[in-house]
Amino acid sequence: MEIKQQIKLSQQLVMTPQLQQAIRLLQLSRLELIDEIRKELDANPVLADDEIDPRPRDNTDRSSPSPLNSEQPVEERIGETERVEREVDMTQRAQEKKVQEVDWEQFLENRTLQAPLPSTRGGFEDLPPIEQNLTRPANLPEHLMWQLQMSDFSDGERRFAELVIGNLDDKGYLDLKGIEREDGTRTPDLTIEDLAREAGLDPEDAPDVLRLMQEFDPLGVCSRNLQECLRVQAEVYGFDELEMAIVDRHLHNLEKHNYQAIARDLKIAIEDVYEAAHEIQKLESRPARNFTDTDDKTIAITPDVYVIKDGDRFVVLDNDRGVQRLYINESLTRALLKDPHAKEFIGEKLRNAQWLIRAIEQRRKTIIRVTECIVDKQREFFEKGVAYLKPMILRDVAETVGMHESTISRVTTNKYVHTPQGLFELKYFFNSSIRRVADEDIASESVKQAIKKIIEEEDKQNPFSDQAIVEMLEKKEGIQIARRTVAKYREMLGILASSKRKKLF
Repeated sequence: MEIKQQIKLSQQLVMTPQLQQAIRLLQLSRLELIDEIRKELDANPVLADDEIDPRPRDNTDRSSPSPLNSEQPVEERIGETERVEREVDMTQRAQEKKVQEVDWEQFLENRTLQAPLPSTRGGFEDLPPIEQNLTRPANLPEHLMWQLQMSDFSDGERRFAELVIGNLDDKGYLDLKGIEREDGTRTPDLTIEDLAREAGLDPEDAPDVLRLMQEFDPLGVCSRNLQECLRVQAEVYGFDELEMAIVDRHLHNLEKHNYQAIARDLKIAIEDVYEAAHEIQKLESRPARNFTDTDDKTIAITPDVYVIKDGDRFVVLDNDRGVQRLYINESLTRALLKDPHAKEFIGEKLRNAQWLIRAIEQRRKTIIRVTECIVDKQREFFEKGVAYLKPMILRDVAETVGMHESTISRVTTNKYVHTPQGLFELKYFFNSSIRRVADEDIASESVKQAIKKIIEEEDKQNPFSDQAIVEMLEKKEGIQIARRTVAKYREMLGILASSKRKKLF
C-alpha cells in the first residue's frame, strides 16, 4: 500500500445545467413548453415576450437573443424611458383627480329620479336557459347528492347514503374493496353493514336504503356488481320471469352467446332465449356512462408542425401560434446592470435567458428537421394513406439526421403533426416490419388497419376467427402473421373475440 500521483486522460460527458435544460425542453409537449416559458418569464426579469414588447414592430426574428449594443446612446435611451414614465404618471394623476371631482351626491340624486325597473321579467325572457350558461356539467356524485337532498331520508340514512356515494367508481358501481398499503398488503374489504355502523345507522337497514338509492337516476347506480345492476333495472322495467332468471343465473352464458346452454337449463325453446337476450341487452351495464368527472377534461390537440402539399412536394411548417417569442429586454437590462450590487445577479439571469432562447430555437429546428426526414421516408403514406405506411425505426431517422436515437425519441414523444391524411403523433410513424410473401415488408400499423377492415366487413352473425383472419391476410395481402399476433393486434384495437362479436339479431 502506497500513495502516489498518477496522470490519467479520459473522456466523459458533463451534463451542464444548460445542456440539461435543452434536453428537458426537447421532450416537452407544446402545452408544457408554453407553461415553461411563462414560468421563465415570471422568474427572469431580463426576459420579455411579444405581449409586452415596447419596441416598434418589424420583421426581425425575435426568437434569437438580441444584442445589447444599439446606435442610440444609453443616456438618451434612459432619458426617453424616464420621459415616458413621467407622462404616464401625469396621466394617472389626472384620472385620479377627475374621479375625486365627481359629485357623488348629484350622481345618487340622478339615480333616484330614474324610472324604476319593470316588475315583470320582460328583459329576462329573451335570455337563454340557465342550463346553457353552466360552465360544466354536473358529475355523478353531484347528481346523486342533489337527489339525496330531495329525499326524505333520516339523518343516519343520509350519512350512510353520502358514504355510499363517496365510494362509487367511475362506472357508477359501489366499490368497497380494500386499499393496497405501501408494503403490498391490502386492508380487508368493507361491507354495507360497515358503512352503516360508521354512519350511525342500524346495519339491518343498510340493504333497504341501498335499494332505494339504486332507483336514483341513473337507474342501477350504487349496485355492487353487474348482476345486481341489471336486476334492479329489470325489476323497475317489469321484466318477466324468464328474463329475470337469465339475469340471475346465466349472465356468463349470455356474455359468451351460449344460448343453447341457457335453453337446456331453463327447458325452453332457443327462440325464447333470443327474444329474452334481446331485451336484456337494452339494459345499461354502466350507469355512469352519461356523466363525466370534472377531473377528466378533454383537451384539443394542437399540432406542433404542419405538413402541406405544395405541388409535387411536401412542405413542413412549424406552428408557433400561442408560443410566446422571447427576447431580452435591453433597456431594463442596461438600467439594472448599472447597480453594482445587482450586476452579478443580472449577469446570471442574462446568461440563462440567452440559453433558454437558443434552446427553444434549437428545439424548433430539430422538430422540423426530424419531421422532414419522416416525410421523406414515408412519402407514400402522406400521398395515399395508412395502407402505404412503411416499416421504420428510430435508428433510420437518427442515422439520416445525424442524431442519437434517444434524441429522436424525445423529439417525437408528445409531438403532433397535421398531415393531409389527418392528425398523428410523430411516434405513430415508427413501426416494426411484418414479412410479406412476394413483396416488400409492411408496417405493423398497416397490418392493424387491415385486420380492422376485415372485421368491419365481416358477417356479424358469422364473425371471422383469428385463424381465419390469418389465412385471409396471407391470401389477399401476402402478409405472413401468426394467430397470436392477430389476437394481440385485435386487443390493441379494442375489438372483442369472434365469440363475443357474434350477433343473432
